[in-house]
Amino acid sequence: MDKTVPYVILTTCPDGENAGRIAGILVTEHLAACVNIVPGIQSWYRWQGTVQSSQEHLLVIKTSSDRYERLEKRLQALHPYELPEIIAVSVADGLPAYLSWLFHPE
Repeated sequence: MDKTVPYVILTTCPDGENAGRIAGILVTEHLAACVNIVPGIQSWYRWQGTVQSSQEHLLVIKTSSDRYERLEKRLQALHPYELPEIIAVSVADGLPAYLSWLFHPE
């Protein structure tokens, strides 16, 4: 049986309204312990054959591996992008008290 590990999920949104809506829902539905919104990032990417650039808001979502699958599905349903960035990063170490809270944020 796999041990549950802390995850940080990264995604971008086109604006603060969508970022705030998604963050609030993920925390309210207990899919994330915390979501940070970093406004004003500049993204460069190739999409549909052309290089594009846009201002976005980065969401830094803290959760656990046992919630990831449900979080990913919910994030896809909520996200305004056709193909949202959803990148999960396993956390190797951290402040034990914070990681404990992350697993049980009540």
